[in-house]
Amino acid sequence: EEGLNPSMKTRLSWGTVKAGELAVLCGGTLWNDRGGEILVDMICTDSREVDGKTAFCAMRGERVDGHDFIARVIADGCRCVICERSSEAIEAAGAAAIVVKDVELALAKLGNAFRQRLSCHTVGVTGSVGKTTAKELIASVLSVKHRTYKTEGNRNSVIGMPLSVTEIPTDTQWAVLEMGMNHVGEIERLSVTAEPDVAVITTIGTAHMEMLGSRENICRAKLEILCGLRTGGVLLLNGDEPLLEGIGGKSYRTLYVSLFRDNADFYAKNIRVEDGKTRFDVAWSGGEVKDLAIGVMGRHNVYAALFAFAIGTMSGMTPEEIRQGLGLYHPDALRQCMTQCGQWTFIEDCYNASPESMRAALEVLSDYCKRHQRRSVAVLGDMLELGSDSPTLHRSVGEQLAALGVDRLFAVGESGALIALGAGQAGMSADRIGLWRDIGDPEGAAKQLRELLQEGDVVLFKASRAVGAEWIAAALKK
Repeated sequence: EEGLNPSMKTRLSWGTVKAGELAVLCGGTLWNDRGGEILVDMICTDSREVDGKTAFCAMRGERVDGHDFIARVIADGCRCVICERSSEAIEAAGAAAIVVKDVELALAKLGNAFRQRLSCHTVGVTGSVGKTTAKELIASVLSVKHRTYKTEGNRNSVIGMPLSVTEIPTDTQWAVLEMGMNHVGEIERLSVTAEPDVAVITTIGTAHMEMLGSRENICRAKLEILCGLRTGGVLLLNGDEPLLEGIGGKSYRTLYVSLFRDNADFYAKNIRVEDGKTRFDVAWSGGEVKDLAIGVMGRHNVYAALFAFAIGTMSGMTPEEIRQGLGLYHPDALRQCMTQCGQWTFIEDCYNASPESMRAALEVLSDYCKRHQRRSVAVLGDMLELGSDSPTLHRSVGEQLAALGVDRLFAVGESGALIALGAGQAGMSADRIGLWRDIGDPEGAAKQLRELLQEGDVVLFKASRAVGAEWIAAALKK
């Protein structure tokens, strides 16, 4: 799921460049010499977004090949195409064809060419869970004192992140880049492109088990971030993940953050989860700071705050400046967004889901409802890309839900039915469990869910992005 990015159109931070120069930066060949003087100031991957100064990247996907749209983009005024083969339409129009062996690799080369000319410090953030929260908190902290750039949205793929690098303003002091993956080798490519000064691995989970087979293989894939880490850089790790213990090298230094180990480089203690926020203290070699706060609930989010605190400290910020930056962070609409919907309180955490993030969200729901003596309802759906362990992992979520004492479960989807099975096997009675298998009918799901709800319920919505749990919430709101 991480590899699925929205269509992208980025403006080159250098300003306008000639197609001939762009060809050199991409490692490609300018097929039509007449097009070498054509000017380009933007790059896009969507044929619908072209114009006379935008280079179109003809990406080859699983379902669509961008080369099939070249004739249309030329007809719509595009004057430069980055592609793996030229076409009669390009040559007849006198446009520039920058021919490369692999468009995806060409974008990596282009991104690295832009990185080479930047004087800013770069942070690369990867991990199975919590990448985006860490990226946002790090950028929020750094922006208090430094001119800071961050990848927008979920531009963390081998397409989105290199394109993001090309738009980093030249006066940027710190750039924070999220790095996602679906397969072995992708983090290596992203790291080599971005050449981070600081590399962050948030955690090692079970997402992508389908492709990688084991947590150990996932760990190896995440550690590919070392491939581009600059000499003298810092590797910042979750000290509570056993698979990340003892990682080190001569060309970089390793620092650990922890919620449980007081000998970690940055240690959070006295963690208090309150309504809409989490408070904590931090101890490190520079001393101790009390009563820091982030505007999101859950102990697990403190890891992201610790990464932000550590990097803020490295950048020369004072604890009070870091405190200000942490306080500026607010989650986006699909990440633990708490809203009031008439008689109910909704917690919409629908951006993505893994067993680890499911467990964390359920803990937030359970803690909140116990504090307020309200009934908890979990609307949970399929988690994708878990491979052969998927049935076991779905059942384990149901078992955890039952152990936490969640009052009601409404399971959505075929794999969601396994969550219901696990909850039942762990002792949750059948009258407390609802099931809707058809993820393509959110209105029907909402209608059935409505029958289970009572006034004052707190309802958590969480599933993998493809399930669209937010549409069930939207139907209820209507």
